[in-house]
Amino acid sequence: MKVVYDAAHLIDAHLVRHALEDVGIPVFLRGEALLGGIGELPVFGAVQVCVPEVAWPQANQVVQALSLGEPPPEPEPAQAMPPPGWLPA
Repeated sequence: MKVVYDAAHLIDAHLVRHALEDVGIPVFLRGEALLGGIGELPVFGAVQVCVPEVAWPQANQVVQALSLGEPPPEPEPAQAMPPPGWLPA
């Protein structure tokens, strides 16, 4: 198994897991069962998404396509509208 994604938290790991399983790639979440040990383990970064080595190139493409950790694109500015009292009836 090879790590394809270091998850920030359990929900993040499961989102990636489901995206990979949807395209037929088997997934193992390393560290998932350790999250109950808070206090002895770090709170973040304890879960890794792992896939078989032969599936890693395809899995990496899927993870990159998810655009995780990137800010959403800026919305285009709305057209200038006159103040609400100035709109025609």
